[in-house]
Amino acid sequence: MLSVIYSEKFLQHETGLSHPECPERLIAVVKALSKVDWKSQLSWHLPTPISDRDVLKYIQQVHTSEHIAKIRKIATTGSGYLTLDTPVSKDSYDVALLAVSAWLDGVDAVLEKNAPAFILARPPGHHATKDQAMGFCLFSNAAIAAHYALMKPEVKRVAIVDWDVHHGNGTEDIIQDNPQIAYCSLHQHPCYPGTGYNSERGKYSNILNLPMAPGSTIEDYRPVFEQQVIPFVEKFQPDLLIVSAGYDANHEDPLASISLKPADYGFFTQCLTKITRQIVFGLEGGYHLKALADSVIATLVNCL
Repeated sequence: MLSVIYSEKFLQHETGLSHPECPERLIAVVKALSKVDWKSQLSWHLPTPISDRDVLKYIQQVHTSEHIAKIRKIATTGSGYLTLDTPVSKDSYDVALLAVSAWLDGVDAVLEKNAPAFILARPPGHHATKDQAMGFCLFSNAAIAAHYALMKPEVKRVAIVDWDVHHGNGTEDIIQDNPQIAYCSLHQHPCYPGTGYNSERGKYSNILNLPMAPGSTIEDYRPVFEQQVIPFVEKFQPDLLIVSAGYDANHEDPLASISLKPADYGFFTQCLTKITRQIVFGLEGGYHLKALADSVIATLVNCL
C-alpha cells in the first residue's frame, strides 16, 4: 500500500481569485486518483491534527520566531500579503501548520513501512527561507521534514531532490551548512526566484544545482538525471530521500517554459526508487490542473 496524506482542510488556505496556487489543485488530484485502476493500492490518511503535535517545535528548528509570528499576525487580521505573490487568509496559519504536520507524518510512514508516501498538501514550501515567506510558500516543509527525520535514531543523512521548475531557494538557504542534508535541484534558468546557480555548492559540497534552459524536454533532462542527480544522491548514501515534487515543468504549465510531459515524472520516480524505497514525495508547484493530476498519477504508479 502506498500512503497518501491529505485533508480537505488544506483547501481552506484561500489565495484569492485567479491566484495559481489555488485549492482546485488538490481537488483535481484527488478526483483523478479516485478513478485510477489501482486506487485500491492507495492508503489515504489524515495528517496528525496540530492540537495533537507540537508542530511549532519542529518549525522553530529552521525558521526564526519573527518569521512565524509575522505569518500568524497577518492571518489573524483575516487576510493580507507576506509578499506580493504570497497572500494569506484567516485560516492560512493553521493550514500551514497542518501541512508541516502532514510532511512529518510522511517521514514517519516511510520509515515505518519502508515504502514511499505522498504528501498532498498546500501551501507549498521550498521558497520559504529562514526568515521570509515568498513564492506562495509559508514554511519550508521539505527542510523541516529533513530536520525532523534526523531526530530519528535510524536516520543520519537525508537527501532532498527538488524537481519543481523553480529553484528551491528556501530549502537551500536552510540546509546549505548542514553536512547531514544534501540538496539537488533541477530548475529552469533564468526563472523565478533568480537563484540556483551551479556554482552554489554548500559548505560541505552538499548542494547540486542543475539549471535547465527554457524549452528543455525529457531528452535534456534524462542525461542530467542519469549522469548527475543519481550519482550525487547515491554518493551521499541517504537514509531517507525527500522529493520536493513540483509539477510546473510541464509543457502546459503557465508559470514557466520547460516542456516535460506528465509521463516524464514517472521516469524520475523510477530512477529514485532504484536508489531507495524510503522516499517522501511532497507537493510543491504545478498549476495546470490536468497536467498536475496526470503527473502525480505518473509518480504514484511508479511507486507501487
